[in-house]
Amino acid sequence: MKNMTRRFFTLFALSSSLLLTACATDQQSAALFDLGPLRAQAPVSAGAPLPAISIADIKAPVWLDSQAMFYRLNYANDLQPRPYSASKWTMAPAQLFQLRLKSRLSQAGGVVVPASDGAVNLPVLRIEADDFSQGFDSAGKSSANIAIRASLFDGRILRAQKMFVKQMPTSSADAQGGAAALAVASDAIIDEMAVWLATLPPKK
Repeated sequence: MKNMTRRFFTLFALSSSLLLTACATDQQSAALFDLGPLRAQAPVSAGAPLPAISIADIKAPVWLDSQAMFYRLNYANDLQPRPYSASKWTMAPAQLFQLRLKSRLSQAGGVVVPASDGAVNLPVLRIEADDFSQGFDSAGKSSANIAIRASLFDGRILRAQKMFVKQMPTSSADAQGGAAALAVASDAIIDEMAVWLATLPPKK
């Protein structure tokens, strides 16, 4: 009886080890993407400096709150976001966008403070991500799609709000092409957001 029990636990430990190894191998084999290195940026052409702002954590729907890279087959069922099986983001896309936003606004001469630091008297930029995915119009043609809603608050008072939507064709109809186009679209939206922030009237 003791021998049978010992064999059972040995087999259980072996199978558990193989399962963990397989999971680790699958994770390691996945291609990881981010928005690429920060490149040189032209000054914001809005005729006014960027205001000092505090940026809150970006909110995203549940299906975007993971490392999964999503695409839609618009020619089959555009109501179904599907994750790539062998490609992932290095972190959730909302986090990638937020890091990029802070870096590029600072690069453009703005002063950016995380909302968690509790900066006093600074307007708070709150962002909601509605879409960050790749859409296929056919098996060989796709585009990157981003939809971002930005709201600037003074305390609890909404000062301004704007929707930013960008669609960018991909250089290839695959995960790599989608990631590259989403990076370009992200930078384009952030540039537009910087101009918007710079042209807003100052806090009264």
